[in-house]
Formats: sequence, structure tokens, C-alpha cells
Amino acid sequence: MRLLAVDPGDKRIGVALTDPDGIIAYPLIIINHISRDQDAKTIAKLAEENQANLILVGFALDAEGNTTPSARNSQRLADTLKENTSIRVTLVDEYGSTNIVQETAREMNLNRRQRRSHRDDIAAVVILQQYLESHRSDYIDGP
Repeated sequence: MRLLAVDPGDKRIGVALTDPDGIIAYPLIIINHISRDQDAKTIAKLAEENQANLILVGFALDAEGNTTPSARNSQRLADTLKENTSIRVTLVDEYGSTNIVQETAREMNLNRRQRRSHRDDIAAVVILQQYLESHRSDYIDGP
């Protein structure tokens, strides 16, 4: 099962993909935001070209689990994606992914400019990897 994850942002959208077995997440592309419709069409095309079975859209809730303005934008993007593809689309909580991205970038010894330029695709990888880890028993047989 191949999965594609999206980290929507105001200016850029990070996209990550798993290997064909759905085990390892890796960055695929950073899309410059144009419009919700155009972004959804681009994401749907990427998912279809890469034979994804599921599209995950990062959904940023606050520390109390309340919907944020960013989460509402993610919901609208997910709804538009559903109109543009037959691939299943689901929202996933991305709370804490920013801290993980920052820590990962520091561990990679990236300078400030490099950290900024890789933030979006690394965030999509974090969202996807967290989903894989929490749902591994759903699609992998055995212990």
C-alpha cells in the first residue's frame, strides 16, 4: 500500500510518499501554493502518477485539540482533493510535527537557510511516518 502525505502551508505544500510497500516515507516535492483548486489537481495527479492508495492531509489542531485556521484550510483542501480524485483522502493530526521537523533539521546540521527550505517536505515526511507507525498493523501482516 503506497501512501502520499501533504503538509499544506500558506505559501508551499510539502508532499511525501512511501515506498511501494508502505514502510518508509521520503520527501517527494514541494509545491508552491497557487490556489486550492490548482493545488488539489497537482496533488491528485502526483498521487495517481505514484499509484498512491491513500492521501493524508496534515490537519493542525492546537494543544487542546481545537480547530485552528490552518486546520480549516486543510479541511477545505481535503474536500477539494476528494472532488479531483477517486483515491481516498483523510485528515491526520499533525500536532507536534513542527517541533520534530526543527529537531530533525538540527540533527542534520542544516544551517538556518537550509532548514527553512526543507521544512515543508520534512514536515510531510513526519506526518506520513507518524501515520505509518500508528497504523502499521492495519496493512502489514505479522508482528
